Amino acid sequence: MESLLDHPIQVFEGVNVVNDEKCIIKVLKPVKKKKIKREIKILQNLAGGPNVVALLDVVRDPASKIPSLITEYVDNVDFKVLYPRFTDYDVRFYMFELLKALDFCHSRGIMHRDVKPHNVMIDHEQRKLRLIDWGLAEFYHPKVEYNVRVASRYFKGPELLVDFQEYDYSLDMWSYGCMFASMIFRKEPFFHGHDNYDQLVKIAKVLGTDELYAYIDKYGIRLDPQYDELLGRYPRKPWARFITSENQRYISNEAIDFLDKLLRYDHQERLTAREAQAHHYFEPVRNPVSGTSADGESEDSGASSA
Repeated sequence: MESLLDHPIQVFEGVNVVNDEKCIIKVLKPVKKKKIKREIKILQNLAGGPNVVALLDVVRDPASKIPSLITEYVDNVDFKVLYPRFTDYDVRFYMFELLKALDFCHSRGIMHRDVKPHNVMIDHEQRKLRLIDWGLAEFYHPKVEYNVRVASRYFKGPELLVDFQEYDYSLDMWSYGCMFASMIFRKEPFFHGHDNYDQLVKIAKVLGTDELYAYIDKYGIRLDPQYDELLGRYPRKPWARFITSENQRYISNEAIDFLDKLLRYDHQERLTAREAQAHHYFEPVRNPVSGTSADGESEDSGASSA
């Protein structure tokens, strides 16, 4: 049994008695009816989409009337154990698989709003990835103001941290970029803020404060006065600063270029999921050369840096 962090929800592993296959039972507990309906509707809209967890059934406890979602089972390995084992090719392969799910949900007018490793199930044996937990997902409509209290702190886009409510699908691409950065630099999480204010400070220490102010000026955003004391001035930090002997096997010019096009303050500048799939970083995945395999590039990572 696993209790999800911020929600009064419990998740269990179950067995479908009809076909004896494993499944996942997500008991929704007393959550608002509207929210439950939204999650079900979103999963139904995404049915059959690439790498989106499949909704098998919705059942209700006859006595309590509490609904549960029955979804497909993925033999997941915890990301903290799995990711360090990845080869360079594995990172490219799975990040491409995740883009397929994001591109599909965005094409259906849906923002996931909680992209993070905990919500990406990977069965490494089967090389199968599924994007799960659509409880925070929402239908996107232009010019609509959305709640900024979404996503998990380490994966929150700058737009959420500065209370910019007219965000869109590009929020998911920031979260995706944070996942990618933590994978290639072997730094989990990549932006490690202690609270939401500190989270923006951690981002500014990498992307620079001049660039942050240019972004908020462009959109007429007023920063919370609390940032006056917290922010200071930081130059932009080159991505090369994060390369170590521990992570260099994941680093290439195309990996850095790809990351740079994702982790942008300005959401309009980030690659879309469709554009990201076309990036040359994924060339080995789109056109695999014979002999390139899951362990095609697993050279020894070398001695740890001092």
